[in-house]
Amino acid sequence: MDGYDLSDEERELAGLVRQFADEVVAPQAYEADRTKTLSMDVVAQMGELGLFGLPFPEEYGGQGGDYFALGLAIEALGRVDQSIAITLEAGVSLGAMPVFRFGTEEQKRELLPDLLAGRALAGFGLTEPEAGSDAGATRTTARLEAGEWVIDGAKQFITNSGTPITRFVTVTAVTGEQGGRKEISTIIVPNRTPGFTVEAPYDKVGWHASDTHPLTFRGARVPEANLLGERGRGFAGFLHILDEGRIAIAALSTGAAEGCLEAAVDYARQRTVFGEALSTRQSIQFVLARMRQRVHLARLAWHHAARLRDAGKPFKTEAALAKLTASDAAMDNARDATQIFGGNGFMNEYAVARHYRDSKILEIGEGTNEVQLLVVARALGVA
Repeated sequence: MDGYDLSDEERELAGLVRQFADEVVAPQAYEADRTKTLSMDVVAQMGELGLFGLPFPEEYGGQGGDYFALGLAIEALGRVDQSIAITLEAGVSLGAMPVFRFGTEEQKRELLPDLLAGRALAGFGLTEPEAGSDAGATRTTARLEAGEWVIDGAKQFITNSGTPITRFVTVTAVTGEQGGRKEISTIIVPNRTPGFTVEAPYDKVGWHASDTHPLTFRGARVPEANLLGERGRGFAGFLHILDEGRIAIAALSTGAAEGCLEAAVDYARQRTVFGEALSTRQSIQFVLARMRQRVHLARLAWHHAARLRDAGKPFKTEAALAKLTASDAAMDNARDATQIFGGNGFMNEYAVARHYRDSKILEIGEGTNEVQLLVVARALGVA
């Protein structure tokens, strides 16, 4: 990461996680992908390194760092295994961050220490079969009855919702009406709550070792005190969380784009075609140069958005630009790397093949790239 204006501490962190990624994460990535198994041992080691607590205050068990530090860690992991990288990203951005941002002091003291130490994970249930970015389409409901929220509905594509250490999910639900519009609140639902079912995992195109499930709620009851944040502000709060999450996804995407570049450069140097290394062909050199360009621009974009966020400045548009730029870079680099690898690029034991499958979701998750374009257009005053 030379030339990217990092502090000595940030360089040390990036190097530490990169070494962990190369020595611990990468060797297990193919088998984890093949068996569709999230390694809880790797998760535990990430917890021991303090990665889940990077952007949180020490008083709750965090590392006292910032979102930029989290991005550095996610990028380093995304280079070798996107499933592990998204486990960290979702564990922080969607699991712990809502509690830190909107929870009561009691909720923070109770829930954050285990989440920040990697001893527990949590999911965030926003997306439904008929609703995602469209809050008005939310159908999951929660009504107060005898001091308890009674929840009915369904959520889908929920990351970290069914691991052995998943402690709870936070779900958005319609809790009434405000001015003729649905009042949407967020409620903490512990795992093993009667009426709450974590359904069988998805058979996904990529991110095979990432834990992802649909959820159903049939009269699930939790205490009224499990409301997270202000009643009726659930979706608004989540939008802020989503803006931060887009920076993290941009960092993950940058790591994936760099992983594809590194693999393609190594392969082009080693692969002999008609008596010459593939890398001697100008057509290949130009492809690799374009790949390097994408990595550079993607990294600059997420760095800028993260620095703005950590400085307390507006960053919504920059987060959208970073997510848009970096996810496109990951998908484009995965395609080019796969082409350079030829037939080997179609074999799952090669990282570029897994990146090719994995990277598509980066253009969809945390708000589709079309949503990012809409955010940017609104900032321009034309939407």
